[in-house]
Amino acid sequence: MDQYGSDFITIVDDDGNEYELEVLTTLEYNGENYMAVIPAGESQDQFELEVSIFKSVEEDGESVLCIIEDERELQAVYDLIMDTLYEDEDTE
Repeated sequence: MDQYGSDFITIVDDDGNEYELEVLTTLEYNGENYMAVIPAGESQDQFELEVSIFKSVEEDGESVLCIIEDERELQAVYDLIMDTLYEDEDTE
């Protein structure tokens, strides 16, 4: 059973390298959209997954994932995402 769903995205970095990511959850906070992802294929049985959190912004009509540079914003979004993930886990 796949507890987080099966949404996958492919991102391309500035050097043209492609990475496939599994989307754990998305949320809106203060009018902005955020996404928590893990590298595709990571075992979800591990106790510590490497979760990355990105901010989705519109650039030239396209959604672009950006690193969150403000520490308070990152911490607030991280807390909300962890609450959401653990809440979903508790309801299963």
